[in-house]
Amino acid sequence: MIATMPEQTLKQYSEAVLLCKDIFVQKMNDYGSAWRILRVSSITDQIFIKAQRIRSIEEKGAQMVEDGIKSEYIGIVNYAVIALIQLQLGEEGEIDMDANKVESLFEKEVNQAKSLMQKKNHDYDEAWREMRVSSLTDLILMKLLRIKQIEDNEGKTLISEGIDANYYDIINYAVFALIKLHEA
Repeated sequence: MIATMPEQTLKQYSEAVLLCKDIFVQKMNDYGSAWRILRVSSITDQIFIKAQRIRSIEEKGAQMVEDGIKSEYIGIVNYAVIALIQLQLGEEGEIDMDANKVESLFEKEVNQAKSLMQKKNHDYDEAWREMRVSSLTDLILMKLLRIKQIEDNEGKTLISEGIDANYYDIINYAVFALIKLHEA
């Protein structure tokens, strides 16, 4: 059962994901699926760089490179989806993937993230709406550090969720940040 939630949240979530997907598809047209060469740990590091840049801009209150925080959150969503696809397909295999197949995999992963968000949003009663964007950035960084630790432990955990659960949370935190930035 999918929990009920405000229509506004579902609409905003879908709009933010569509924005990310549009960028993802455009980059697929430009670069193909060159990202298939990346190990999952490299994708984790790429997301870490983006999240760290956001935190740096938040703390300094200024930026020197034109790309803004919004584009970094979009990149975080898209790289987290790529990581989930890599986890599913494995790092070995075809590099040049059909764009329609990749788009279908993208939709599958964001639908999983959305389903998780609906369940958690029900239990937490939309607490994210009262959070600061900077806190969402910190949560993404914490999740990335957890993923790095799990990767260093060769995927083994004693009682914790796996890598994929952390990537789904990262997608949701980044989408929440995009919604809050749009509202601001």
